[in-house]
Amino acid sequence: MSQRLSYASTGVDIDQTDAAKRAMATSMETADPRVLNRIGAFATLLDARFPGYAHPVLVHKSEEPGSKQKLAFAHGRHRGVCYDMVHHLIDDIIVMGAEPISIQDVIVCGAMDGAIVNDLVEALADACRQQGCTLTGGETSVQPGVVPDGLYVLTASVIGVVDKDNIIDGQEIEAGDQVVALASNGLHTNGYTLVRALLDRQPDLLTTDVAGESFLEAVLKPHTCYLQAVRGLFTDPGLHGMAHITGGGLRDNLSRILPPGLDAQLDLAALQIPPVFRTLRSEGDLEEADMLRTFNMGVGMVLVVAPEAMEQVLAHLAAQDCRAYRLGEIVSGEQEVALQGSLAW
Repeated sequence: MSQRLSYASTGVDIDQTDAAKRAMATSMETADPRVLNRIGAFATLLDARFPGYAHPVLVHKSEEPGSKQKLAFAHGRHRGVCYDMVHHLIDDIIVMGAEPISIQDVIVCGAMDGAIVNDLVEALADACRQQGCTLTGGETSVQPGVVPDGLYVLTASVIGVVDKDNIIDGQEIEAGDQVVALASNGLHTNGYTLVRALLDRQPDLLTTDVAGESFLEAVLKPHTCYLQAVRGLFTDPGLHGMAHITGGGLRDNLSRILPPGLDAQLDLAALQIPPVFRTLRSEGDLEEADMLRTFNMGVGMVLVVAPEAMEQVLAHLAAQDCRAYRLGEIVSGEQEVALQGSLAW
């Protein structure tokens, strides 16, 4: 007689999952008065009153840290990708002038290790607290046979708020505006399929020195969050647009905010390229054009500002310990980004 089936025998242990959820509760405790539900509720209740906002507009975005998470989990660096995910989400909404309010996560795994899942939730909650928002809930799904054991797939979403009159969407950009680059600390969350392919060919690259740290450390640095640096500029009339530089690089992302009839001209020689990109170029024999389309090349965000506001904006960013510099300008054109000059390797 065949053994009787149970949910646990197929790889999903509800008791284990419930124990993990109870362990998460401490990490998710919050004093945020906007959160009206208790931990464990079926959904999140958020108070929709926003004092100080004349016409509050909600901003919603979902994101995942791409295949960077596979590299991180393979080397026991899973906490870092939680900061990647939160920071990427926040950067995607601050370019519209929004403040983050609530983040929710989804963790999908083939077999649950309660300690790892609790560690992930703790890191997500900490990343949220550091940026003044709240991890308000999420989902943990065990899917044996769908996701391999030992692999965890993370996704998340954010809700933010911006006053309608203060939305930043690029409509104010005009010819003569200056393009300001905000420095990245490395790859952030894009280009990791290429990085992993290179590591498959050259495993010893993991320990190669990159400006005093290993290649692994250099490529797994968490995504920079620019909220603290740019928050004080949200209502500055000289700030006309912002773009988060992710997959597609400078050209594809800056073009998303250009109004009709305008181009951006960027000076490649001005780019301050972090050492990790030099290592990738030399070890992978990568073409510059491919790198510019794949990676941020040292620029995590760009601001488009009125020429008379540029010095003030640069001074503000410097006061926030955010390295920034002029990268180009806006000219008449056809909503394209021209990359001029040569990279200074």
